[in-house]
Formats: sequence, structure tokens, C-alpha cells
Amino acid sequence: MSDINTKEILAQSALGTELDDQELTTLSERLGLATLAADEDLVREGDERRTLFILAEGRLNVWKKVGIAEEVVYQMRAGECAGTRAFIDGSPRKAGLRAEGPAEVLMLEPEDFEAMIDTHPRIVFKVMRCIFRITHSNLMRMNLESAEMRNYVLRTGGRY
Repeated sequence: MSDINTKEILAQSALGTELDDQELTTLSERLGLATLAADEDLVREGDERRTLFILAEGRLNVWKKVGIAEEVVYQMRAGECAGTRAFIDGSPRKAGLRAEGPAEVLMLEPEDFEAMIDTHPRIVFKVMRCIFRITHSNLMRMNLESAEMRNYVLRTGGRY
């Protein structure tokens, strides 16, 4: 994979939409980087890891256990974030993340982020607002998919 510009990836991500140039620099200095090979797990369902992930390059599959099998429930695109709930409340992962092919992922640890509360409170506020938007967007997408499935099963709301 190519060398990535952490600040540029952050600026183009869902997490960096409100940050100005200096804020992007400050936050990007706190990000780690993981390089994954094809089929390598970043996290598994049930893990206690609280890291927030931003897909920089490649593709990540979000998967869940269904009985004894694993099912891909979503495929992340570059710039998307994962792990917002675990990052905020520390609860175990509800899904796993696995690289479909080679991938690079930016990582923000809660301790590094929380250390910014006193020194960069405006950045913390803006990032938290973005996390709320990301979570709300995911919820809206899931509600729409659920409604479409219900309409399909009940044969209402359209031609099936």
C-alpha cells in the first residue's frame, strides 16, 4: 500500500468534516496506523478494544456471528469510521472488522482523545458532534433497510 497522508485522510473522513487545518494537524498527530493483509481481522465481535477506526485505504468488511457462521453485514468505504459505540461507552464490540484485501486503517485510542479535553476542548467537541452524526446516520440507514425488508416480506409499499 502507498504512503498515506494522515491529515488528508482525516480531512476527507466523516470524522474530520468540521475541523479546520490546525485542528486536523493536532488530531492527526494522535492517530495510529494499522496495515492489514487480506482476510486479517482488525477486531473481532466481543472484543473489549475501545479504539475508533477510520478506513484510510482498501476495504473492511463488518461481520457478525450468525449461529456458527460469520456473515458480512456491511462493507466500509475509505473515510468511514467504525467503533463509535465502543469508543464512547467502552462496551464490547457488536461486530468484527476484517480486511477484504490489503487495507490501512487510522486508529484513535480513547486515552489519546480524552487527553485533549483540557488542551483542545473545541476539537473534542467537534469530534464528538461528528461521532453523533455518524451514529445517527448508521441508525437511519439501518431503519431504512429494516423498512425495506418489512415491505418486501409483507409485499407492501412497492412492487415485489
